[in-house]
Amino acid sequence: FKENRKDDIWLVDFYAPWCGHCKKLEPVWNEVGVEMRNMGSPVKVGKMDATSFSSIASEFGVRGYPTIKLLKGDLAYNYRGPRTKDDIIEFANRVAGPLIRPLPSQHMFEHVQKRHRVLFVYVGGESPLKEKYIEVASELIVYTYFFSASEDVLPEYVTLPELPAVMVFKDGTYFVYDEYEDGDLSSWINRERFQGYLHVDGFTLYELGDTGKLVAIAVIDDKNSSVEHTRLKSIIQEVARDYRDHFHRDFQFGHMDGNDYINSLLMDDLTIPTIVVLNTSNQQYFLPDRHIESTEDMVQFINNILDGTAEAQGGDGLLQRIKRIIYDAKSTIVSVFKSSPLLGCFLFGLPLGVISIMCYGICTADTEGEVFEHEGAKKESGDRELTDEGSEEEQEEEKNGKYTELSDGELKQKDIMEKKKD
Repeated sequence: FKENRKDDIWLVDFYAPWCGHCKKLEPVWNEVGVEMRNMGSPVKVGKMDATSFSSIASEFGVRGYPTIKLLKGDLAYNYRGPRTKDDIIEFANRVAGPLIRPLPSQHMFEHVQKRHRVLFVYVGGESPLKEKYIEVASELIVYTYFFSASEDVLPEYVTLPELPAVMVFKDGTYFVYDEYEDGDLSSWINRERFQGYLHVDGFTLYELGDTGKLVAIAVIDDKNSSVEHTRLKSIIQEVARDYRDHFHRDFQFGHMDGNDYINSLLMDDLTIPTIVVLNTSNQQYFLPDRHIESTEDMVQFINNILDGTAEAQGGDGLLQRIKRIIYDAKSTIVSVFKSSPLLGCFLFGLPLGVISIMCYGICTADTEGEVFEHEGAKKESGDRELTDEGSEEEQEEEKNGKYTELSDGELKQKDIMEKKKD
């Protein structure tokens, strides 16, 4: 594979045998391989155990499992989309094809526009802008398609101030890239590759993090058709549509179904329906200080964020990181016990039981040591008492001996006195 891989285009799944996500991807990956073969795609589909062939995995920069890469010549493109069959196949066909796809007719343009919600088109001949456009396409082809067309292929409602030009068609209209207002072409395309209003989920938020935009979200329940849920969603849609020229460089708009994900992200319990603005670059978020009743209220809230008068919460500081660790640990424990109480008791009860036994053993060992030490001290003290008693007896005997010697002397003196008397 290493020697011949440049002869073909490869779509490779780098996996680890012990990885749970890899095992979940396996049946999807098999379907991808079968369908790509059946449609006659030039892309070869394979998978590689990155733990057995670690040198090759390291060469391609594999740092996690599973990692999906499309290998095309000297280039390796990472797949970062949802792990579904259709999304993976669409990615492979997009990246394996030409970087810039020509649109030769109006009919072809209309056909492509119906298939793609966001469409980037270069209009004009050879130019430095086209070279930059090709360079950006080689980097961002993993996210979107890039096309080229002549001016007469464009719809009649399109007017261009000058040629060459780069355009994006989305949200029922089009926008022309302006180097002076929009800055770097790569940054502009990265920002504009999303529709103005999105149904936001966890994966979309992750992708929006690359744009550097703040994300204004109406957190609602899609199944709830009450006036409040519908009204907040409509307010966000109106701001995204009517105030695009004011906010599109700094804000992305959308709605999120349910508050489970947003609660885990903010480590807070938000009551729905509500509106929250997320800064995906530093994990800060903004909540309105009053109820959003109208589009004007939402615009005022956004302006307060832009001018710095709105209070930011959260962030990625030390205290927030500690809070995140505690929150994640608590959430993990709760989820384990909810999904499988027996498994939770085993996972957390067994270590606690072992630790308790160890602590009990340590405490018991210390107590027995104190008992033995106390008994030893008592025995030593008893020996001293016995020794002292023996000394007293000896002293008593000495006293008795002295008393005996003294009595004999007195008797002799008495005998002498008696002799003198005689």
